[in-house]
Amino acid sequence: MRNLKMLTGLSGPELTLSPGDEHEFEDAEADRLIEAGFATEAEAAKPAAPAKKPRAKA
Repeated sequence: MRNLKMLTGLSGPELTLSPGDEHEFEDAEADRLIEAGFATEAEAAKPAAPAKKPRAKA
């Protein structure tokens, strides 16, 4: 299974995707969509940077 980001809209009886939507596809379907120019590999989720805590005043 691979997570793709859609470049075009895609709809069918079980799903509807708009450009920019991310969805998980089987490997063969993912390859087909990428080769056809309908989608790209979605970027891996970046871990959130830890929030900076204000320093206590001395």
